[in-house]
Parts: sequence; structure tokens; C-alpha cells
Amino acid sequence: METLRINMRRKCWIGVLLCAFAVWDITEGQIRYTIPEEQNEGTVVGNIAKDLDLKLSDVFERNLRIAVESGKQYFGVDPTKGELIVKERIDRENLCGQSAICILPLEVITENPLQLHRFEIEIQDINDNSPIFQNKENSLNVYESTAPGARFRLESAQDPDVGSNSLRTYTLSKNDHFALDVKIAKDGSRVPELVLEKSLDREKQSIVSLTLTALDGGKPARSGTTKISVRVLDTNDNAPVFEKAQYDEQISENAALGVVVLTVKAVDLDEGANKELNYSFGPHTPDTLSNLFSVDPVSGEIKIQNKIDYETDRSFDFDIVARDKGSPPMEGVCSVHLDILDVNDNAPEIILKSSPSPVREDAPSGTVVALISTRDLDNGDNGQVSLTLLPGTPFSLKTSLTNHYTLITEQKLDREAHVAYTVGIIAADSGSPQLTSKQELLVNVLDVNDNAPVFTQPSYTVHVKENSAAGSILCSVTASDPDQGENAKVSYSILDSRLLDTPLSSYIYINSENGSIFSMHSFDHEKMKVFQFRVQAKDHGSPSLSSNATVHVFIVDQNDNAPAVIYPSTFMGSVSHQRMSRSVKAGHLVTKVTAVDADSGHNAWISYRLAEATDASLFSVTFHTGEVRTKRSVSEQDDSSQRLLIEIRDNGEPVQSTTVTVDVLIEDGFHEPISDFTHKHTEPEKKSSKITLYLIVSLASVSLLCLLTFLVLLVKCARGSRGGSSCCVRRSDSEYKKPNRNLQMIPAQH
Repeated sequence: METLRINMRRKCWIGVLLCAFAVWDITEGQIRYTIPEEQNEGTVVGNIAKDLDLKLSDVFERNLRIAVESGKQYFGVDPTKGELIVKERIDRENLCGQSAICILPLEVITENPLQLHRFEIEIQDINDNSPIFQNKENSLNVYESTAPGARFRLESAQDPDVGSNSLRTYTLSKNDHFALDVKIAKDGSRVPELVLEKSLDREKQSIVSLTLTALDGGKPARSGTTKISVRVLDTNDNAPVFEKAQYDEQISENAALGVVVLTVKAVDLDEGANKELNYSFGPHTPDTLSNLFSVDPVSGEIKIQNKIDYETDRSFDFDIVARDKGSPPMEGVCSVHLDILDVNDNAPEIILKSSPSPVREDAPSGTVVALISTRDLDNGDNGQVSLTLLPGTPFSLKTSLTNHYTLITEQKLDREAHVAYTVGIIAADSGSPQLTSKQELLVNVLDVNDNAPVFTQPSYTVHVKENSAAGSILCSVTASDPDQGENAKVSYSILDSRLLDTPLSSYIYINSENGSIFSMHSFDHEKMKVFQFRVQAKDHGSPSLSSNATVHVFIVDQNDNAPAVIYPSTFMGSVSHQRMSRSVKAGHLVTKVTAVDADSGHNAWISYRLAEATDASLFSVTFHTGEVRTKRSVSEQDDSSQRLLIEIRDNGEPVQSTTVTVDVLIEDGFHEPISDFTHKHTEPEKKSSKITLYLIVSLASVSLLCLLTFLVLLVKCARGSRGGSSCCVRRSDSEYKKPNRNLQMIPAQH
């Protein structure tokens, strides 16, 4: 006996293990797994990677995943083991209702290459639902005159389980008057009926209490009960009887509201009020059905009062009750079965199995972009779908499996012409009239580095003021690259390394990110007037591409030099001394002040004016030439020593100026000693000889300076020629440095 118990326990555990673990097989190349419903989250269904002949590394690298269209995601893939696992508890009754076989189709997608695998999971029913009566208590009116053999339909129990776990039978509590008979309905359901076996006597027993029990076929079996109270009535001993116990009719979905589907009719053999009938739905009619149909209480016409959808319900079964107006009332029941005919009222659906993959612009023809499937809720030809592409895009559709397509490229792409394509897909069914739907897919094109940067102009001209502070921005060069990302990111650099035998980096600096060019020190127009260099723009692609542009820099002169006095020279002192006879007339040239300005253009234009004088009425200074002349004849009353302060100004902004002081000694023609001069200056003859010496030294210094400048320029040109470099810049510099037109050497007249 103990051995038998052990064997029984082993068999039970084996049964539990078989239910807990999924069993799979391959039918016509398609994988099928079988699992019981209500499995815990994380339960292993099977090793999908192994069944698809994939390595564990492929699970992650090829992004093995379950394709999701809509609704709940009941299953997932363990990326570490490649196992198919339960992600959410499955209720077979919610998923498949009363279907005997519950198949859940799933699709697995792998990438690199992009593939679609289909498999099925069969959800097995477990006995997790007990039969349920809608009403825990029911009442039944039976006349005492009712003859034995009379039948009374009872409420049927509902069990959402299927197969052996579904409702199997009914039992009735023990009593003296009624027996239970279970009939099989047209749809296979079991309908319990009370059969009167022994006549009732209301005076002996007015109420008969019964218990109806519904049992399913599970192991162990589940049950549900309802209480039945039979009230024994007298009078009105004929119940209404329908012309047909079962009415069958067909109607098209989307039929117009108010259409009469059929008319039921019952007959009552009584007379008077006991014969007048009232029609209504059976007591257990669901609200969803009573919202779709209505029954006329007088005529028995069943009409449509809401839209009927074949895709929601393909048939309807319900009861119609005819109740007379006797006291107590009696009723008869008939069954109605309505088949719904499909109408092509659903447009086909386009379902993306995967989001469109971005495509490299140099991808070869035939590259897979997306996986697409179709679905139509209609039936027959109304549900047959075909896909086409709108013209104008370099893509085509290729059929893979039934109702499955792959979107592929037909030619190479050009991202610079089209950054993305909007692919229009048209789905059409085979119904009449034909229904279509459209969906647009956005396919992005990935960039390839096939374009070099392009400068906004081949050369740039820059004018920079001399003496600008070091670090000032000279200009900005800009290059654009029609590529994308790193391929379009541009870096700037200077190609030339030297300028005038000096590293170019000591003159300028370029910001490699934005192309801004800065000065490294202040420029001097008097030393350099123009120079040029080349800038390169290189992208960050692999391999990188580049282009060049030339930048011409012109140094703009600023008024940064004051006029320099050349004559009369003040090299040996701060005052120039000149002699003049007292007998001179008006307009006599006393001396000529000569100055030069190292600047150029307007900044080098020089003017002269008499700023101060001992006697301003005696002398004048020519504005442009600097000539000092007498305005009138010298009189005996004029002081023999005259001091003139002459201001020399340039034409720049702001104005630069310098001054020179000229002392004029007025002597009479008879060489008489000049008392005032003798009084103010001792040893005039000695002073005059010194002034003459200073003039000679100044002229010699100017001549020597010009000679040295010429020699320096000649040596530089000779070095440049030996080095093989161009002297264009030097020649241009020398051309720019023309002798100032204001530099005129006119000897003083005595």
C-alpha cells in the first residue's frame, strides 16, 4: 500500500513538471511551444536561441527580440541565456475566450542581417474557473394543475474554461416532485430543464426549494450552485408556446438601424388576459446584446438599434420570453440564433515589424530598410491585401512570407540631395468595393564623407589699421561642408610657414574651430604694407578632405608720426639762427622751413603757420611751402633780434604737429654794431659761426642718412634674390615708400 502511494506521488510530480515546463516541436519549419496558462512571470518557455540555431553571442549582437504590434507583451527574451520567458501572467480565457485551441502567434526579429522568424505558442487551459450562475437565486411559477412531464428551462451556468475543464453536467437536490434533464443545445452547450414528475398541490406545499449544482470536468472538479424557489400557483394553467422553439436568421453587418431582423410569435390557449402576451428578452440576456437589438413587446419584432460589427461578433444567441397577463403570469421561451455576414468595411492595415533603418548613402542596391506586414480584419476576399509603393523614391518592396514584405533600396543614395525620403505605401484589399490605406515611412540617409569643405570665396582681402593692438581679429574665413556630423565639422589651419624670412606664426594666429584670424603683434605701415598667406579647411571625415583659400592683408596707414623738421636743423641746439639785412624789402625770403612725415597719404600732407613772433607784422610763413618772408620793409624802430615760433602740422586725424624756433638777427648795411643784439647776446660773430657749422652738420647728416637707407635696401634685395624667394613684397614696399612730396631742400637766402 505504501509503494502504491509513492508511485502515485511520483506520477503527480511528473504531471506538475510537464505542465510547468514548455514542450516544443517544429511543424512545417515553424516552432511551436506549449505552456499552461497562469504561469508565473519569468517561467522559461524554451531556448529560442538554440531552436533558431543562434549562438549566445548572437542574442545580443543581432538584437534578438520579440516583434510587438500592439497590445500586451506576454513574452520576452532573456539576453543572457537566449531563453523565451513569460513576462506577464496569461489568462487563456481573456486571450481566446471559449476557443478549444488557443494559439498565440509570435514573431522574432534578428538584425545583421535583418530576419523574421515566426513561431506559435499554444496556451493550454487549466481548471482555474468554477461554473458560475448569473443569479444565486431564481424563482419559478408552476401551476398546481400542471400535468406531470411538463418541462421548465433553468438558468445555465457559465464556465470560461474549455475542453475537459469546461461545464460537464448538472445535479439537482433531492425532492419529491422534480427531476433534472440536461439537453445539448445546437451550439453544444448544456441546458438544464426541470421535469415535473409528480403533480403539485399548492394547499400541501406552496413553495418547493431546490438547489441546482453545475459541475465541470476538471480534476479535481469545480462546482457552482443556485437556489431555485418553485412557487405553486393555481389558475392560468396554460403557458405561451412559440411557433418555433429555435429561430435562425442571417443579417449583414452594418445593417441600417431600425431594420426588422425577424418576428417571433407565441400562442396561448387561455382566454382573456391570460391569453394576452408580452415579448421580452430572456432574463439572462447580456447588456451588450440588448444594446444591439430591441424586441417589440406587442408584435415580437426584433430590430437593430445599434451598429453590428462582424469583426467583433460573428453570431448571436439569445432567448425571447413570451409572458401572458394571467395571474400569476405564465411564460414560454424560444431561442434565436443570428449569423452575421461579413461586409468589406475594414481598410487593410500596414504594420511595421521594425522601424525603418537609416541607410548609408553609399549602401548597395538591395539593402534591407524595413520589415512590413499587412492585416485586414475582414474575411475571404475582403481580407486579401496587396502592397504597392508610390513612385518617386529609390526603394522597392520584396515579398518574403505571406502578408510580409521587405523594403529594400533600388539604387545608391545621395544624402546631399535627399537627407531623408518619405516612402508612401498603399495597401489595397480584394473586396468590392475595394478599400485602401496609406502609410508613410521616413527613411533617413546616413552621411558618407564625399564632399570637401568649400570656402565662401577663393580669396579674402583684409584691411587692418597699423598700430592695432596685438590679439585683434583681422578677419574670419568660413568654409562649409554639405556632409553631416564629423564629416561636416571643419578645422582651419595656415599652410604658409614664413613671411619675409620670419615665422608666419609671429604675425598671425588662426582659431582652428571658427576660422577667426588674429594678429600676434601690432603692424607698422611704414615697415610693411601688404602680405598674403594661404588658409586650409579640412573636415573630420575618414579619410578627411580639404580645400585652400588665399588671404591678402593690407596694412592701412594711421597718423602715428609727427612731422620731422629737416631744415633748419636744430641738431646742435633747440633754436635756429638766421641773419637778415635791415635794408631788405617786403617779400624777402628769410629762410625756408622744411619737414617730412613718415606717414602716407593724407597723413603726410604738411602745413606751416607762424605760431608766435616777436613782431607778427614783420614776418609771414607760406602755408604749404614753409617759406619765411618779410611782410614789409624793416624800419629803424624794429628790434634787431626777432624770434619766430613756427608750427608744422600734418593732415591726419588726430593732427600731429611739431614746432621749430628761428631767431632772426637784423643787421644794417654798414655793419654797425647792433646794441640790442650785443646787449642780449655776447660774441655775436662767434654765435654766427656756430649757426653756420650747425647747418653744415645737419645737411651732412641728412645726406648720410639717405645713403645708408639706399645701401640697406640694396643689401636686402640681394639677399632675397640669393634665397630664391620673390622680392615682390619688398619691391612693393619700396614703391610704397616714395619720397615725401613735401621734402624740398631749398637753401636759405641771406
